[in-house]
Amino acid sequence: MSELREIEEIPDLGVVMPDGVRLSCRVWRPVDCLDDPVPAIVEHLPYRKRDGTVARDEITHPWMARRGYACVRVDMRGNGDSDGLMEDEYTPQELADAVSVIEWLVAQPWCNGRVGMMGISWGGFNGLQVAQLAPEPLKAVISLCSTVDRFNDDIHYKGGCLLNENLAWSSTMWAYSSRPPDPALRADWREVWLKRLETEPFLLTTWLRHQRRDEYWKHGSICEDYPALRARVLAIGGWADGYKNAVPAMVENLPGAKGIVGPWVHLYPHIARPEPRIGFLQVAKRWWDRWLKDVENGAEDDLAYRAFLMEGHRPDRVARERTGHWIADAATQGEKERFALGAGGVLGGNGDESVRVTSPQTCGMGGSEYYAIGRGPELSGDQRGDDAVSAVWVSPPLGASRDVVGAPVVRLRLSADRAQGQIAVRLNHVHPDGVRTRITYGVLNLTHRNGHAAPEPMVPGEAVEVAVVLDHIAYRVPEGHRIAVAVSTAYWPLLWPSPEPLGVTIASGGLELPVRARSDADEWDFPPVDEDVTPWAAEELRATENIRRVEEDLSSGDVALIIEDDFGKWRDRDHGLISGGKSRERWVIHPDDPLGARGVTHWTEETGRGDLMLRTETFAEMWSDAQLFHVTARLEAYENDTLVYQKEMTDSIPRDGM
Repeated sequence: MSELREIEEIPDLGVVMPDGVRLSCRVWRPVDCLDDPVPAIVEHLPYRKRDGTVARDEITHPWMARRGYACVRVDMRGNGDSDGLMEDEYTPQELADAVSVIEWLVAQPWCNGRVGMMGISWGGFNGLQVAQLAPEPLKAVISLCSTVDRFNDDIHYKGGCLLNENLAWSSTMWAYSSRPPDPALRADWREVWLKRLETEPFLLTTWLRHQRRDEYWKHGSICEDYPALRARVLAIGGWADGYKNAVPAMVENLPGAKGIVGPWVHLYPHIARPEPRIGFLQVAKRWWDRWLKDVENGAEDDLAYRAFLMEGHRPDRVARERTGHWIADAATQGEKERFALGAGGVLGGNGDESVRVTSPQTCGMGGSEYYAIGRGPELSGDQRGDDAVSAVWVSPPLGASRDVVGAPVVRLRLSADRAQGQIAVRLNHVHPDGVRTRITYGVLNLTHRNGHAAPEPMVPGEAVEVAVVLDHIAYRVPEGHRIAVAVSTAYWPLLWPSPEPLGVTIASGGLELPVRARSDADEWDFPPVDEDVTPWAAEELRATENIRRVEEDLSSGDVALIIEDDFGKWRDRDHGLISGGKSRERWVIHPDDPLGARGVTHWTEETGRGDLMLRTETFAEMWSDAQLFHVTARLEAYENDTLVYQKEMTDSIPRDGM
């Protein structure tokens, strides 16, 4: 290993945009970088470098800086300690700001003229989007837990269905972005805070006005023009995350792209669970060394797709570890094996038999949160409850194990008794004792069966052919176990329900299962996690706590999922900033009434130092009738428990095939 370089940290380096807005950057760089210039690695986020991402930043960026890089963590316009106002996610202004930061960096005498972008989730998205703009200095990207299609593969309209994550995430961002700058860094913090509070958008109402895949969603979806993206891309994802399909899509469509998918939730793979973790920092350094320093280390010759093949496992809401091994290949899909949806509910059986299914609105409670992030029991549970109210086809015991690698497809010939509705399709692992693990799943708004740009109502009683593409997965079903396909007409609380209960008659169908030849040894070795890092120095003022519970009102019959996350409260031992937060979600529905669906959120965010404590409280609620979605939201801001600002909004948006 080359000798490590001494580094320095700049906590608030200002970069001024062409319109005069100052963005605040936290920078780690070698102290001798003026004598020996280095490449720059940019992470451009709204999540507040001073307190929001500080724990992961402390163990990631200094490590890389000591190895000859300048790591530049940028607070996005309108967030953290930066000027300006936030309007939406992935706006042209956001991407233009990132390009301006890159251009500023390469003009500095301590930068060697080459830049990479790295990030997870939001930073993974905009790294790809900026690369599609092709600024010349941007040579490489590491994108984690991201997507290539903002409409169909983000938190918005999976399979053309409205994800409840729209309400949850817009509530999250309203709370995140309504926080003040650190009062220690700028004298005008109160003025900036009040302006943010006044202009902060509640993004759900924007997203609900785009229920089709229109130009709004095409912007920022790199699948619209893969050839425009010329930077070298390393894409990383996790099987317990919501964004399972982006890594295969990039491997298949971006020349030279490499992909890694582990068993992980929505976290960096050196801090994620379920384990095993990998030495992400070393993997990233190898990528940067190749494309930002021209080190001939063979990174371009690595096999394109490396995935963790999980051994068949019992359902586990809180998974700390998965057994399995790493496979490596040039392809992201196994060979297709076909199973008919046979008569008598036999998967792989002979003959056709019409099956009718009308699921209660509570079907789906055995599922997972859309993207798990390591907060308590977020993963899918035993599928028997959902299977009991679904149409199910079960295979005989398998004569040999199946390594399912890729995206299964379920093709159905069906008719519906409504013009509008949705189906959810699950591929399950049936254990010998009857317990069922969800392997993967897909959903489809039936009005979007022929595309997401121009929905077409179903003709009640008329048979149509539909294909439901399930999420990519790598999972081994053991010999002697069985697999099952389950189809339901509801999937709550993942999906907002259609206006009326739906009945579907399935006349025939089949499963296309991508199966890879069995191998039992690791085909790829990743370095172990480097423990030579210094964790965030913080004092815990309040412990974290995560609660998930289901409540049934025996009087009304309503069923509610309750999610409560206390992120704890901390004081930074270096600069003294106090930060903390809590989120609460309540998802309520009646088994027989889709119009009884209601989502309620409440976020608390705390920021302070010394005797000054600043707090924002955000509240939101969503419900619908047959024609409209209804939304209310309220934002309150407190300085030392005194209300200093409040605003409310209400909105109603027509349903468009949802």
